[in-house]
Amino acid sequence: MTSPSTAISALAPGTLRSWVTEHQDLMIIDVRSAAEFESVHIRGSYNVPLPLLSEHTDELAARLGSRVVLVCQSGARAEQARQRLSGSGIDTAYVLTGGVPGFAAAGGDVVKGKDRWDLERQVRLAAGSLVVLGLAGGKFVSPRIRTLAGVIGAGLTFSAATNTCAMGRALSAMPWNKSAKEPTRETAIMQLPVFPAEQTPAA
Repeated sequence: MTSPSTAISALAPGTLRSWVTEHQDLMIIDVRSAAEFESVHIRGSYNVPLPLLSEHTDELAARLGSRVVLVCQSGARAEQARQRLSGSGIDTAYVLTGGVPGFAAAGGDVVKGKDRWDLERQVRLAAGSLVVLGLAGGKFVSPRIRTLAGVIGAGLTFSAATNTCAMGRALSAMPWNKSAKEPTRETAIMQLPVFPAEQTPAA
């Protein structure tokens, strides 16, 4: 038998577009970094970065109603957020398919700011560059440097298996990703409107 937390997960961009105009109880939580949110976000969404959500999951869950949509860049971080909220009793959260780019491509209303690379793209660049560096260094400097490529490959495999990303966390702390003011418990979670918990919403 499928549990509610697995039965309700993916939401198409077109459906979210309809919900934005049809449901006043809708709450869209963007779990990307503040810099990514500043670059482009869905109009009316709230920025609660995944690390902050993970630290205050129960407090956030207490403020959410029955129609919650979690968004990020591709869906990976939003799915992590959904799993954490499920552990705090929120079994009716949806993950937006295709993330913010998918919503924008479907004609959804987004707010654009300063253009910058999203975190997931930065991870791909960093991992690819380190692999190339390891292979080139192994050929021209020392064969031992080739182990760098193996370490990166193992790290990416572990990230996929555990649905975590240490490189992403490290990159999010870089200065260029800190240009926007990071939300805090007080400025993000405690400022959210409180919706009463209800039955699972009908699509």
